[in-house]
Amino acid sequence: MSADAAERARELVDTVYRTESRRVLATLIRLLGDFDLAEEALHDAFRAALEQWPREGVPANPRAWLVSAGRFKAIDGIRRRARFDALDDVAEQVEALAGDAPAWEEDSVEDDRLRLVFTCCHPALSPDAQVALTLREVCGLTTEEIAHAFLTPAPTLAQRIVRAKAKIRDARIPYQVPAQAELPERLDAVLRVIYLVFNEGYAASSGSSLMRPDLSGEAIRLGRLLLLLLPEPEAMGLLALMLLHESRRAARTTADGDLVLLEEQDRSLWNREQIAEGTALVERALSSRRFGPYALQAAIAAVHAEAPDAAATDWPQIVGLYDVLLRVEPSPVVELNRAVAVAMRDGPEAGLALIDALLARGDLADYRLAHAARADMCRRLGRTAEARASYERALALTQQEPERRFLARRLAELRA
Repeated sequence: MSADAAERARELVDTVYRTESRRVLATLIRLLGDFDLAEEALHDAFRAALEQWPREGVPANPRAWLVSAGRFKAIDGIRRRARFDALDDVAEQVEALAGDAPAWEEDSVEDDRLRLVFTCCHPALSPDAQVALTLREVCGLTTEEIAHAFLTPAPTLAQRIVRAKAKIRDARIPYQVPAQAELPERLDAVLRVIYLVFNEGYAASSGSSLMRPDLSGEAIRLGRLLLLLLPEPEAMGLLALMLLHESRRAARTTADGDLVLLEEQDRSLWNREQIAEGTALVERALSSRRFGPYALQAAIAAVHAEAPDAAATDWPQIVGLYDVLLRVEPSPVVELNRAVAVAMRDGPEAGLALIDALLARGDLADYRLAHAARADMCRRLGRTAEARASYERALALTQQEPERRFLARRLAELRA
Protein backbone atom coordinates (compact mmCIF):
# COMPACT_ATOMS: atom_id res chain seq x y z
CA MET A 1 0.00 0.00 0.00
CA SER A 2 1.37 3.41 -0.92
CA ALA A 3 1.86 6.07 1.70
CA ASP A 4 -0.98 8.13 0.16
CA ALA A 5 -3.36 5.18 0.16
CA ALA A 6 -2.50 4.41 3.77
CA GLU A 7 -3.15 8.01 4.75
CA ARG A 8 -6.50 8.06 2.93
CA ALA A 9 -7.45 4.80 4.63
CA ARG A 10 -6.58 6.21 8.03
CA GLU A 11 -8.61 9.37 7.37
CA LEU A 12 -11.61 7.28 6.28
CA VAL A 13 -11.41 5.00 9.30
CA ASP A 14 -11.03 8.05 11.56
CA THR A 15 -14.19 9.57 10.06
CA VAL A 16 -16.17 6.36 10.53
CA TYR A 17 -14.82 6.07 14.06
CA ARG A 18 -16.08 9.54 14.93
CA THR A 19 -19.52 8.99 13.43
CA GLU A 20 -20.20 5.31 14.11
CA SER A 21 -18.00 3.98 16.92
CA ARG A 22 -20.47 4.54 19.76
CA ARG A 23 -23.29 2.89 17.82
CA VAL A 24 -21.03 -0.05 17.00
CA LEU A 25 -19.96 -0.30 20.64
CA ALA A 26 -23.58 -0.28 21.86
CA THR A 27 -24.46 -3.16 19.54
CA LEU A 28 -21.33 -5.10 20.49
CA ILE A 29 -22.19 -4.72 24.18
CA ARG A 30 -25.59 -6.26 23.47
CA LEU A 31 -24.10 -9.08 21.40
CA LEU A 32 -21.15 -9.83 23.69
CA GLY A 33 -22.74 -9.02 27.04
CA ASP A 34 -19.64 -7.38 28.49
CA PHE A 35 -18.36 -3.77 28.37
CA ASP A 36 -14.65 -4.57 28.35
CA LEU A 37 -14.96 -7.40 25.80
CA ALA A 38 -17.03 -5.11 23.56
CA GLU A 39 -14.49 -2.27 23.79
CA GLU A 40 -11.67 -4.64 22.88
CA ALA A 41 -13.74 -5.99 19.97
CA LEU A 42 -14.47 -2.44 18.80
CA HIS A 43 -10.79 -1.56 18.57
CA ASP A 44 -9.99 -4.90 16.88
CA ALA A 45 -12.69 -4.19 14.29
CA PHE A 46 -11.31 -0.76 13.47
CA ARG A 47 -7.79 -2.16 13.20
CA ALA A 48 -9.13 -4.74 10.76
CA ALA A 49 -10.86 -1.98 8.79
CA LEU A 50 -7.61 -0.06 8.54
CA GLU A 51 -5.91 -3.14 7.10
CA GLN A 52 -8.68 -4.43 4.80
CA TRP A 53 -10.64 -1.46 3.45
CA PRO A 54 -7.73 -0.04 1.38
CA ARG A 55 -7.37 -3.46 -0.33
CA GLU A 56 -10.99 -4.57 -0.58
CA GLY A 57 -12.87 -1.28 -0.70
CA VAL A 58 -15.26 0.30 1.78
CA PRO A 59 -18.25 -1.97 2.55
CA ALA A 60 -21.75 -0.78 1.63
CA ASN A 61 -22.70 -0.72 5.32
CA PRO A 62 -19.59 0.11 7.38
CA ARG A 63 -21.46 -0.22 10.68
CA ALA A 64 -22.66 -3.76 9.87
CA TRP A 65 -19.15 -4.71 8.74
CA LEU A 66 -17.60 -3.39 11.95
CA VAL A 67 -20.16 -5.12 14.18
CA SER A 68 -19.60 -8.42 12.37
CA ALA A 69 -15.82 -8.05 12.46
CA GLY A 70 -15.87 -7.12 16.14
CA ARG A 71 -18.04 -10.07 17.09
CA PHE A 72 -15.84 -12.56 15.22
CA LYS A 73 -12.68 -11.00 16.68
CA ALA A 74 -14.19 -11.50 20.15
CA ILE A 75 -14.99 -15.15 19.38
CA ASP A 76 -11.44 -15.72 18.09
CA GLY A 77 -10.05 -14.14 21.23
CA ILE A 78 -12.13 -16.40 23.46
CA ARG A 79 -10.94 -19.46 21.51
CA ARG A 80 -7.31 -18.35 21.82
CA ARG A 81 -7.75 -18.09 25.57
CA ALA A 82 -9.51 -21.44 25.76
CA ARG A 83 -6.51 -23.26 27.20
CA PHE A 84 -6.94 -21.23 30.40
CA ASP A 85 -10.62 -22.03 30.78
CA ALA A 86 -12.87 -25.03 31.11
CA LEU A 87 -13.57 -26.32 27.58
CA ASP A 88 -17.30 -26.70 28.20
CA ASP A 89 -17.54 -23.10 29.35
CA VAL A 90 -15.65 -21.90 26.28
CA ALA A 91 -17.83 -23.91 23.90
CA GLU A 92 -20.98 -22.55 25.52
CA GLN A 93 -19.73 -18.96 25.37
CA VAL A 94 -18.62 -19.24 21.73
CA GLU A 95 -21.93 -20.81 20.74
CA ALA A 96 -23.83 -17.96 22.39
CA LEU A 97 -21.74 -15.28 20.71
CA ALA A 98 -21.85 -16.93 17.29
CA GLY A 99 -25.65 -16.95 17.15
CA ASP A 100 -27.26 -15.33 14.14
CA ALA A 101 -29.41 -12.73 15.95
CA PRO A 102 -29.75 -9.49 13.98
CA ALA A 103 -27.00 -7.00 14.77
CA TRP A 104 -29.47 -4.15 15.31
CA GLU A 105 -32.97 -3.04 14.52
CA GLU A 106 -32.63 0.02 12.28
CA ASP A 107 -34.92 2.94 13.18
CA SER A 108 -36.38 0.99 16.11
CA VAL A 109 -37.40 2.92 19.23
CA GLU A 110 -35.59 0.34 21.31
CA ASP A 111 -32.32 0.86 19.50
CA ASP A 112 -29.07 -0.32 20.99
CA ARG A 113 -27.90 3.07 22.19
CA LEU A 114 -31.14 3.68 24.05
CA ARG A 115 -30.87 0.21 25.59
CA LEU A 116 -27.36 1.09 26.65
CA VAL A 117 -28.48 4.40 28.18
CA PHE A 118 -31.06 2.62 30.34
CA THR A 119 -28.51 -0.03 31.33
CA CYS A 120 -26.01 2.63 32.39
CA CYS A 121 -28.79 4.45 34.27
CA HIS A 122 -29.94 1.40 36.21
CA PRO A 123 -31.05 2.27 39.77
CA ALA A 124 -28.52 -0.19 41.21
CA LEU A 125 -25.84 2.36 40.27
CA SER A 126 -25.31 5.65 42.07
CA PRO A 127 -26.53 8.77 40.21
CA ASP A 128 -22.98 10.01 39.60
CA ALA A 129 -21.94 6.58 38.29
CA GLN A 130 -24.97 6.50 35.99
CA VAL A 131 -24.06 9.79 34.37
CA ALA A 132 -20.31 9.12 34.18
CA LEU A 133 -20.75 5.67 32.66
CA THR A 134 -23.24 6.87 30.07
CA LEU A 135 -21.11 9.83 29.01
CA ARG A 136 -18.11 7.50 28.66
CA GLU A 137 -19.68 4.48 27.00
CA VAL A 138 -22.65 5.89 25.08
CA CYS A 139 -21.15 9.18 23.95
CA GLY A 140 -17.44 8.56 23.99
CA LEU A 141 -16.37 11.50 26.16
CA THR A 142 -12.93 11.05 27.62
CA THR A 143 -12.49 10.46 31.32
CA GLU A 144 -10.83 13.88 31.56
CA GLU A 145 -13.79 15.63 29.91
CA ILE A 146 -16.27 13.97 32.25
CA ALA A 147 -14.10 14.70 35.28
CA HIS A 148 -13.98 18.38 34.33
CA ALA A 149 -17.76 18.48 33.95
CA PHE A 150 -18.14 16.91 37.41
CA LEU A 151 -15.34 18.99 39.00
CA THR A 152 -13.87 15.62 40.03
CA PRO A 153 -10.25 14.39 39.79
CA ALA A 154 -9.82 12.18 36.72
CA PRO A 155 -8.49 9.13 38.66
CA THR A 156 -11.52 9.28 40.96
CA LEU A 157 -13.85 9.46 37.98
CA ALA A 158 -12.05 6.55 36.26
CA GLN A 159 -12.49 4.35 39.34
CA ARG A 160 -16.18 5.28 39.46
CA ILE A 161 -16.60 4.05 35.89
CA VAL A 162 -14.68 0.82 36.56
CA ARG A 163 -16.83 0.06 39.62
CA ALA A 164 -20.03 0.79 37.68
CA LYS A 165 -19.04 -1.68 34.94
CA ALA A 166 -18.19 -4.30 37.51
CA LYS A 167 -21.55 -3.85 39.22
CA ILE A 168 -23.41 -4.25 35.92
CA ARG A 169 -21.47 -7.45 35.23
CA ASP A 170 -21.69 -8.95 38.72
CA ALA A 171 -25.36 -8.05 39.26
CA ARG A 172 -26.22 -9.25 35.73
CA ILE A 173 -28.06 -6.01 35.03
CA PRO A 174 -30.01 -6.66 31.81
CA TYR A 175 -29.20 -4.82 28.62
CA GLN A 176 -32.71 -3.67 27.75
CA VAL A 177 -35.23 -0.86 27.87
CA PRO A 178 -37.26 -1.36 31.09
CA ALA A 179 -40.82 -2.62 31.06
CA GLN A 180 -43.47 0.10 30.78
CA ALA A 181 -44.27 -0.04 34.49
CA GLU A 182 -40.63 0.63 35.42
CA LEU A 183 -40.03 3.49 33.00
CA PRO A 184 -41.24 6.48 35.06
CA GLU A 185 -38.90 5.82 37.99
CA ARG A 186 -35.96 5.44 35.59
CA LEU A 187 -36.76 8.56 33.58
CA ASP A 188 -35.09 11.22 35.74
CA ALA A 189 -31.62 9.67 35.48
CA VAL A 190 -31.92 9.21 31.72
CA LEU A 191 -33.11 12.80 31.20
CA ARG A 192 -30.21 14.08 33.29
CA VAL A 193 -27.71 12.08 31.26
CA ILE A 194 -29.09 13.23 27.91
CA TYR A 195 -29.06 16.85 29.10
CA LEU A 196 -25.43 16.61 30.24
CA VAL A 197 -24.48 15.13 26.88
CA PHE A 198 -26.23 18.01 25.13
CA ASN A 199 -24.56 20.58 27.36
CA GLU A 200 -21.12 19.21 26.50
CA GLY A 201 -22.03 19.52 22.82
CA TYR A 202 -23.61 22.96 23.17
CA ALA A 203 -20.76 24.46 25.21
CA ALA A 204 -17.75 22.17 25.35
CA SER A 205 -16.01 22.07 28.73
CA SER A 206 -12.59 22.48 27.11
CA GLY A 207 -10.83 22.51 23.79
CA SER A 208 -10.49 24.70 20.73
CA SER A 209 -14.18 24.82 19.71
CA LEU A 210 -17.15 26.33 21.49
CA MET A 211 -19.46 23.53 20.34
CA ARG A 212 -19.35 19.82 19.59
CA PRO A 213 -22.27 19.38 17.17
CA ASP A 214 -21.82 15.60 17.13
CA LEU A 215 -22.70 15.43 20.83
CA SER A 216 -25.58 17.89 20.75
CA GLY A 217 -26.98 16.11 17.70
CA GLU A 218 -26.70 12.75 19.43
CA ALA A 219 -28.44 14.07 22.54
CA ILE A 220 -31.32 15.37 20.41
CA ARG A 221 -31.57 11.98 18.66
CA LEU A 222 -31.71 10.20 22.02
CA GLY A 223 -34.27 12.75 23.24
CA ARG A 224 -36.50 11.98 20.25
CA LEU A 225 -36.23 8.23 20.84
CA LEU A 226 -37.04 8.66 24.51
CA LEU A 227 -40.08 10.81 23.73
CA LEU A 228 -41.40 8.13 21.35
CA LEU A 229 -40.94 5.54 24.05
CA LEU A 230 -42.32 7.60 26.92
CA PRO A 231 -44.26 10.77 25.94
CA GLU A 232 -44.02 12.39 29.37
CA PRO A 233 -44.07 16.19 29.85
CA GLU A 234 -40.46 16.29 31.01
CA ALA A 235 -39.28 14.29 28.01
CA MET A 236 -41.11 16.84 25.86
CA GLY A 237 -39.56 19.65 27.87
CA LEU A 238 -36.03 18.32 27.50
CA LEU A 239 -36.33 17.83 23.75
CA ALA A 240 -37.83 21.31 23.43
CA LEU A 241 -35.00 22.82 25.47
CA MET A 242 -32.34 21.15 23.34
CA LEU A 243 -33.99 22.15 20.07
CA LEU A 244 -34.41 25.77 21.13
CA HIS A 245 -30.78 26.06 22.21
CA GLU A 246 -29.53 24.20 19.14
CA SER A 247 -31.53 26.56 16.90
CA ARG A 248 -28.98 29.30 17.70
CA ARG A 249 -25.88 27.27 16.80
CA ALA A 250 -25.10 29.01 13.48
CA ALA A 251 -25.16 32.43 15.16
CA ARG A 252 -23.13 31.60 18.28
CA THR A 253 -19.67 31.97 16.75
CA THR A 254 -17.96 34.08 14.12
CA ALA A 255 -16.36 32.58 11.01
CA ASP A 256 -13.14 32.43 13.05
CA GLY A 257 -14.79 30.52 15.88
CA ASP A 258 -15.05 33.42 18.32
CA LEU A 259 -17.93 33.58 20.79
CA VAL A 260 -20.94 35.79 19.95
CA LEU A 261 -23.12 36.75 22.92
CA LEU A 262 -26.88 36.12 22.73
CA GLU A 263 -27.77 39.82 22.52
CA GLU A 264 -25.32 40.31 19.62
CA GLN A 265 -26.33 37.29 17.53
CA ASP A 266 -27.74 37.63 14.01
CA ARG A 267 -31.20 36.19 14.63
CA SER A 268 -31.79 35.65 10.93
CA LEU A 269 -29.35 32.74 11.30
CA TRP A 270 -31.49 31.02 13.93
CA ASN A 271 -33.12 27.79 12.77
CA ARG A 272 -36.83 28.59 12.59
CA GLU A 273 -37.88 24.96 12.09
CA GLN A 274 -36.21 23.95 15.35
CA ILE A 275 -37.74 26.96 17.12
CA ALA A 276 -41.23 26.06 15.87
CA GLU A 277 -40.84 22.43 16.93
CA GLY A 278 -39.38 23.36 20.31
CA THR A 279 -42.07 25.96 21.02
CA ALA A 280 -44.84 23.48 20.17
CA LEU A 281 -43.30 20.93 22.54
CA VAL A 282 -43.10 23.54 25.32
CA GLU A 283 -46.78 24.33 24.92
CA ARG A 284 -47.67 20.62 25.06
CA ALA A 285 -45.53 20.05 28.15
CA LEU A 286 -46.87 23.08 30.06
CA SER A 287 -50.48 22.27 29.19
CA SER A 288 -50.19 18.94 31.00
CA ARG A 289 -49.69 20.68 34.37
CA ARG A 290 -47.26 17.87 35.28
CA PHE A 291 -44.23 19.72 33.99
CA GLY A 292 -40.89 20.06 35.76
CA PRO A 293 -37.56 21.86 35.43
CA TYR A 294 -36.81 20.91 31.82
CA ALA A 295 -40.13 22.25 30.56
CA LEU A 296 -39.60 25.47 32.55
CA GLN A 297 -36.10 25.96 31.15
CA ALA A 298 -37.51 25.33 27.68
CA ALA A 299 -40.17 27.97 28.31
CA ILE A 300 -37.41 30.47 29.14
CA ALA A 301 -35.56 29.54 25.94
CA ALA A 302 -38.82 29.98 24.00
CA VAL A 303 -39.22 33.54 25.29
CA HIS A 304 -35.75 34.36 23.95
CA ALA A 305 -36.55 32.64 20.64
CA GLU A 306 -39.78 34.60 20.17
CA ALA A 307 -38.12 38.02 20.57
CA PRO A 308 -37.37 39.58 17.16
CA ASP A 309 -34.32 41.30 18.64
CA ALA A 310 -32.54 41.51 21.99
CA ALA A 311 -34.25 44.75 23.00
CA ALA A 312 -37.68 43.12 22.63
CA THR A 313 -36.92 40.30 25.08
CA ASP A 314 -39.63 39.93 27.73
CA TRP A 315 -37.35 40.00 30.78
CA PRO A 316 -40.19 40.25 33.36
CA GLN A 317 -41.62 37.00 32.01
CA ILE A 318 -38.20 35.36 32.12
CA VAL A 319 -37.67 36.43 35.74
CA GLY A 320 -41.12 35.06 36.59
CA LEU A 321 -40.26 31.71 35.01
CA TYR A 322 -36.99 31.58 36.96
CA ASP A 323 -38.98 32.23 40.15
CA VAL A 324 -41.07 29.14 39.41
CA LEU A 325 -37.98 27.12 38.44
CA LEU A 326 -36.31 28.01 41.74
CA ARG A 327 -39.31 26.61 43.62
CA VAL A 328 -39.31 23.42 41.54
CA GLU A 329 -35.55 22.83 41.47
CA PRO A 330 -33.55 25.24 43.66
CA SER A 331 -29.86 25.45 42.80
CA PRO A 332 -27.08 28.07 42.80
CA VAL A 333 -26.83 27.94 39.00
CA VAL A 334 -30.55 28.71 38.65
CA GLU A 335 -30.07 31.59 41.13
CA LEU A 336 -27.21 32.90 38.99
CA ASN A 337 -29.28 32.75 35.82
CA ARG A 338 -32.13 34.51 37.58
CA ALA A 339 -29.72 37.21 38.78
CA VAL A 340 -28.65 37.86 35.19
CA ALA A 341 -32.31 38.15 34.15
CA VAL A 342 -32.98 40.53 37.06
CA ALA A 343 -30.04 42.65 35.89
CA MET A 344 -31.61 42.87 32.45
CA ARG A 345 -34.98 43.82 33.94
CA ASP A 346 -33.94 46.12 36.80
CA GLY A 347 -30.38 47.13 35.96
CA PRO A 348 -26.88 45.72 36.65
CA GLU A 349 -26.76 46.94 40.25
CA ALA A 350 -29.73 44.73 41.20
CA GLY A 351 -28.18 41.70 39.49
CA LEU A 352 -24.76 42.34 41.01
CA ALA A 353 -26.20 42.36 44.53
CA LEU A 354 -27.71 38.92 43.95
CA ILE A 355 -24.48 37.50 42.52
CA ASP A 356 -22.40 38.93 45.36
CA ALA A 357 -24.76 37.28 47.84
CA LEU A 358 -24.31 33.96 46.04
CA LEU A 359 -20.52 34.23 46.07
CA ALA A 360 -20.53 35.34 49.71
CA ARG A 361 -22.29 32.08 50.61
CA GLY A 362 -19.42 30.19 49.03
CA ASP A 363 -21.64 28.93 46.23
CA LEU A 364 -20.16 28.92 42.72
CA ALA A 365 -16.77 30.12 43.96
CA ASP A 366 -15.08 28.04 41.23
CA TYR A 367 -17.77 28.48 38.59
CA ARG A 368 -16.36 30.55 35.75
CA LEU A 369 -19.73 31.85 34.55
CA ALA A 370 -20.51 33.39 37.95
CA HIS A 371 -17.31 35.44 37.81
CA ALA A 372 -17.87 36.32 34.15
CA ALA A 373 -21.40 37.55 34.93
CA ARG A 374 -20.12 39.59 37.89
CA ALA A 375 -17.40 41.07 35.71
CA ASP A 376 -19.90 42.12 33.05
CA MET A 377 -22.13 43.86 35.60
CA CYS A 378 -19.19 45.68 37.15
CA ARG A 379 -18.09 46.72 33.66
CA ARG A 380 -21.53 48.11 32.89
CA LEU A 381 -21.50 50.02 36.20
CA GLY A 382 -18.07 51.52 35.49
CA ARG A 383 -16.43 49.63 38.39
CA THR A 384 -13.38 48.88 36.27
CA ALA A 385 -11.01 47.47 38.89
CA GLU A 386 -13.63 45.01 40.16
CA ALA A 387 -14.52 44.05 36.59
CA ARG A 388 -10.87 43.32 35.78
CA ALA A 389 -10.47 41.16 38.89
CA SER A 390 -13.60 39.15 38.08
CA TYR A 391 -12.62 38.71 34.43
CA GLU A 392 -9.19 37.49 35.53
CA ARG A 393 -10.80 35.00 37.92
CA ALA A 394 -13.16 33.76 35.18
CA LEU A 395 -10.27 33.46 32.74
CA ALA A 396 -8.27 31.38 35.23
CA LEU A 397 -11.19 28.95 35.53
CA THR A 398 -11.91 28.65 31.79
CA GLN A 399 -10.45 25.85 29.66
CA GLN A 400 -12.36 26.46 26.44
CA GLU A 401 -10.45 28.55 23.90
CA PRO A 402 -13.31 30.67 22.43
CA GLU A 403 -14.41 31.66 25.95
CA ARG A 404 -10.81 32.42 26.90
CA ARG A 405 -10.40 34.68 23.87
CA PHE A 406 -13.64 36.49 24.68
CA LEU A 407 -12.62 37.10 28.30
CA ALA A 408 -9.15 38.20 27.23
CA ARG A 409 -10.68 40.74 24.83
CA ARG A 410 -12.86 42.13 27.60
CA LEU A 411 -9.82 42.48 29.83
CA ALA A 412 -7.86 44.21 27.09
CA GLU A 413 -10.69 46.68 26.55
CA LEU A 414 -10.78 47.52 30.25
CA ARG A 415 -7.02 47.98 30.43
CA ALA A 416 -7.14 50.26 27.40
